[in-house]
Amino acid sequence: MDFNCGAGQDLYIEAKKIIPGGTQLLSKRPEMFLPEQWPSYYKKAKGCEVWDLDDRHYYDVSYMGIGACVNGYANDIVDEAAIEAARNGVMCTLNAPEEVYLAEKLLELHPWAGGVRFAKAGGEIVSLAIRLARAYTQKDKILFCGYHGWHDWYLAANLSEKDELKDHHIPGLKPAGVPKGLAGTMFPFHYNNYDEFLDLFQQCKHELAAVIMEPIRNDWPKDGFLEKIREATSKANVPLIFDEISAGFRLCPGGSHKVLGINPDIATFAKGMTNGYPLSAVIGRKDIMDAAQDTFISSTFFTERVAFAATLKNIELYEQNKVWEHQINIGRLVKEGWEDLANFYGLKISIGGIDPLAHFSFVVENPLIYKTYITQELLKKGYLSANALYASISHTPEIINKYLNQLGEVFAKIDYFQKHGVSLSEKLEGSVCHSGFGRLL
Repeated sequence: MDFNCGAGQDLYIEAKKIIPGGTQLLSKRPEMFLPEQWPSYYKKAKGCEVWDLDDRHYYDVSYMGIGACVNGYANDIVDEAAIEAARNGVMCTLNAPEEVYLAEKLLELHPWAGGVRFAKAGGEIVSLAIRLARAYTQKDKILFCGYHGWHDWYLAANLSEKDELKDHHIPGLKPAGVPKGLAGTMFPFHYNNYDEFLDLFQQCKHELAAVIMEPIRNDWPKDGFLEKIREATSKANVPLIFDEISAGFRLCPGGSHKVLGINPDIATFAKGMTNGYPLSAVIGRKDIMDAAQDTFISSTFFTERVAFAATLKNIELYEQNKVWEHQINIGRLVKEGWEDLANFYGLKISIGGIDPLAHFSFVVENPLIYKTYITQELLKKGYLSANALYASISHTPEIINKYLNQLGEVFAKIDYFQKHGVSLSEKLEGSVCHSGFGRLL
């Protein structure tokens, strides 16, 4: 591909002048992929194919709408359900019946739960879940493990002098604007470190409103980690919240906890549940969910019809086509491909993530240089890539194998440069990509 920065970068330069931070989502910042060169905006997306503002075509072998589109971009069946709902009125003084139908479906998928509430975004629904837990327990403190969004309750962990959140997905999250009175309400523990959890839990279990964690993200639980946490929280009557925003609808229809065999007291969903439509859900034990009647949670756009209709159809297709099996198979195919290529060219990489959310990184002094170079070279070949692949039904073995062949050519160049003492940074045509949150100029 004859590549130049194009209309997308031109528009992004204008965007940064009037949109602080450039975009609404950190994970979509061009600087997270390929500064000064990333296409930035799309004209059309279908399946796992994307066309930018200059009509250049790409295969998305990266984040697939940040994990939101398990049934592929612009799925005809899901979109038709949304269009039909819109034709009959997006908003009304009365409620949309699809709200009830979706609540019933989520409870069917999770028989342990007894109530459902909806919002629009992932971080918002997790914040709502924390509110419910605090309303139910009449306590304030939270133990957490993993990434849980942008709201005050979570960023309060960084009110201490440490970057407490740096090991929980995104480093450098400053708590500017977060009330200082929230300091001392949030305590992190690390996945598969039960001793760390237990020490914190015993220190403050009588003041705990909840324990919240991603049930799985990068690693599978070891040595009964989840079972032990479930036992401890149950004995102390502390609500256990599973944040399924990322892991949900990857390993099965519904929450990953169904595969892991551990039921929480509360669980949250968004992303893969909706195929890109703005809707999120919290489910929970009936007694906990009833606390929603004692605390004010209300918003006009929580009742919008289109996303309910689309989500119902998305879940139907997900079950009908056993999409999770395809996601797992594609993830395994790409992981095996990464490993084979790295071994063949003598490159050291670390591969992780559950199969549908696969990722790798170079085990070198400055891995971001390598990530940037790979993104740069594959973009020229017509691939939106980085060092992760979030699998969807639209990723076929043929697409993945072609991608791996192209990646192999890039790995071969890296091998050549290393053997001939050529600095990879000299081969970059722009700046090195970012790895966390930072102020844009």
